[in-house]
Amino acid sequence: MSEATRVPLQLLVNVSARERRDRLEILTALLAAPGVEPVYRESVLRWPGDHPVYGWFCRVNGCRSTRTNTVDLCHPHRAEWRSAKLEPGATRREFLRTAQPKLLDLRLMEPPDCRFCPERPSRHLGLRLCLTHFSRWNKVLFRKRDLTYDEFVALQTEALPGYGDCLVAACVGRADSPLRLCYVHDERYRNDGRPGGAQRPAGWGGDRVVGREPVEINCTDVDVFRHWCSTARPASRAGTVNLLGLPPLVQAEIRFGLLAHAQKAHRTAWPLWHIQAVANLARLRGVHSVLDLLSDPAALAERERRILKETADELRIVYVTEQEAKEAGFLETEHYGIRYKRRSSHFDFTDVPQRWLRDLLWERVARRLRSPQAPRSPQHIECGRKACVELGVFLTAVAPGGGHDPTALTADHMRRFVADHNKRAREGLPSLAISRDGRPMKVTGYTRRQTFNQARSILRDALETGDAERIGLQREFIIALPTARRSERTRSPFPDPVARALADETNLQLLSDRFDPNDMGYRDIWETLVFTGRRASEVTELRLECTSIHRRVPFLWHDQTKVGNLDEAIRIPQRLYERLEQRKQITIERFEDLYGRTPGPRERTGLALFPSPQKNPDGTVAITYSIFGDAFRDWLEALDIGTWVPHQARHTLATNLLKNGAGLHHIKQYLGQISVRMAEHYAKVASSEVDDALERVWVSGPGSAEPGMLLASPSEHMTRAEAQAMAIDLARRSTPAEGGFCTYQPVVRGDACPWDLDCHNCDKFVMSGADLLYWRRKAEQWASLAERAPDDRTADYLHTVFEPTARAIGGLEKALAGLGMLEDALALDLRRPQDYFDRMWTLAFKAGDLAAIDPDASDSYEETA
Repeated sequence: MSEATRVPLQLLVNVSARERRDRLEILTALLAAPGVEPVYRESVLRWPGDHPVYGWFCRVNGCRSTRTNTVDLCHPHRAEWRSAKLEPGATRREFLRTAQPKLLDLRLMEPPDCRFCPERPSRHLGLRLCLTHFSRWNKVLFRKRDLTYDEFVALQTEALPGYGDCLVAACVGRADSPLRLCYVHDERYRNDGRPGGAQRPAGWGGDRVVGREPVEINCTDVDVFRHWCSTARPASRAGTVNLLGLPPLVQAEIRFGLLAHAQKAHRTAWPLWHIQAVANLARLRGVHSVLDLLSDPAALAERERRILKETADELRIVYVTEQEAKEAGFLETEHYGIRYKRRSSHFDFTDVPQRWLRDLLWERVARRLRSPQAPRSPQHIECGRKACVELGVFLTAVAPGGGHDPTALTADHMRRFVADHNKRAREGLPSLAISRDGRPMKVTGYTRRQTFNQARSILRDALETGDAERIGLQREFIIALPTARRSERTRSPFPDPVARALADETNLQLLSDRFDPNDMGYRDIWETLVFTGRRASEVTELRLECTSIHRRVPFLWHDQTKVGNLDEAIRIPQRLYERLEQRKQITIERFEDLYGRTPGPRERTGLALFPSPQKNPDGTVAITYSIFGDAFRDWLEALDIGTWVPHQARHTLATNLLKNGAGLHHIKQYLGQISVRMAEHYAKVASSEVDDALERVWVSGPGSAEPGMLLASPSEHMTRAEAQAMAIDLARRSTPAEGGFCTYQPVVRGDACPWDLDCHNCDKFVMSGADLLYWRRKAEQWASLAERAPDDRTADYLHTVFEPTARAIGGLEKALAGLGMLEDALALDLRRPQDYFDRMWTLAFKAGDLAAIDPDASDSYEETA
């Protein structure tokens, strides 16, 4: 089977002189816009040291020395930090606070004028002497003349004329010798072997020659010397990017790339030295456009390739119109004002072999991007491209003429494609065209459904718009592609052994130690997913100020972007709150390590709680789910507990909510679901009416003769017949009351309560296991009142009044503890039990019948086969 034909992007390389002029005019107009900084319009770009994007000052406060290529410290402070961090307890933020500023190395700046000769640069920067005057001072020192420096200065009354500018095209300095080269390029020329053989004339340094007579340069090959001068790189100067000697279009492209990079909110760091390296490379190769440098990416260094690729992406948007992009076989989402998160604007469709199919794909995507409600993710583009590639490669092999003539395609070709793809999905065979890391991907049921539905949507859209009729594509060919139904199978909750393994402290520590060596917060993300059931992206995208305390209750604030709920709050356990507070402190410390200061109030609101280590200059970009997902998968492999995904924590929480009596509308609201049907999608396992015993524990109320006495409870030693005979449905003989149920039959039938609803002092009032937390709060309330009593007598009275209720609460706790359900009762804190009515809440047993059961009987309750 032949490979897909690729269409080269001829619009971006080997352009004519007319096209270069047109592009230069466009870039010049864009760079001349009112909001653009003037620095982007110069051939020598000079940046202030504290520039927010291209600043070059050392990170130490007050230090005006230039930082190195790879870190944000100058060379002296970098050496000091290497030594300081070896000390125990040393932190970078403390080093930045205590380090002393350094002086800027004058060799990284343009040399000042000689103190005697305004037209000559200083050779000795400290004494500010040109080469001639410095030579004279050396002669004084060599001959050991009894002459001080001040006396030497007083004797110099003549200002010598200069030699003009340096002959190197990219140099802005002045020559300091008759060779017409500055000091830096004079040294480089000597180190390069003196190409062209340019020599100074004999005796050029004497007073007889210097500045008084025209000096001729002796050259064995003038053209070679001039070529060296035109391609030599400029002298390194702090805070400067030198574009001199480059064609005007190349200069404009580099300046525009710098401007576009500075305007991005999420960007990588571009040190000025790396930008200068790109300019030097373009000067050395003599290119007419920076895009020509990308013709051989393998020959570029990583730093050069990264800068050039981003610059090319931005230039492509400007150079190419929508129609030209369509002709070349790609699409730019920026043409429609859309840039997807963590994704470039460029989408390449040249993998689709047939031009007609590629155009249908392009038009379909363009229409969706132009619509008022454009898709919020690039998945519709990628899935559509893959579907068209699969179909196109198959047609290349089986259709007449490789499928390039749409009029020759019949329904039989489509049916053959469907049969082939179904077989590949069934047998797990590799895809015809789609690959990852150079290896063909297997066709699965999911990819098969995506391929069929996306291809069908594109072809049906062409049928409705009339494009299919225009190109002669038969209707039978289109309708032969079926709809692939979505599988109803969804992910299940974690089984109990897996849940215990994923919550084990030793395993959680393994996740932190082995799979999170840089302390990115993977364990914090996982525990937040388990406790809250949020979507993984909602957790990874948390901001720094995502937790708060309101009325002594901790809350988590997050954005549910999938359903459009922003700044939503949910209650979280104290343990999770404390863990997230620790993570906040780590994030702040890392900010201080980078900037040497604490973030301000406005900065804190935008900082990511789990910041990304890449393209994150201001700490606002969060890590991606894929980064956390890779670490989670490696963790599961180390635990050897099977294949699971973090999203199943959401299914598990929804199932537990349903098991504990929450309704689907509660689950929908808590998890931020679109509909109740989606809540059903997550809540998989309902609580069994027989297995759930928590809500069937009943004890007598505080007003009975024996508060806290067990009234009804399941027994481990009874047959099915005995259980059925003893079970009664209290829903028919009771009515909800505050904190329990009323069993007084006249009230149950609707009559008025003769005790004026004094339920808690009534012997007809019973309590269930789901009421434990309600009564615990009552106990705390009465204890608080007793503590605030004005005297001991009043406090004793309050304790006496509440004593029957306390006995009832104690009896309820003992009953739950005896059945091993005390922890479940304490976790049941989502709603009042009176809000839900079904058999699992109301099934109970008479106390007299239970008392007659022999606890030593060997019969046990078992389900019949």
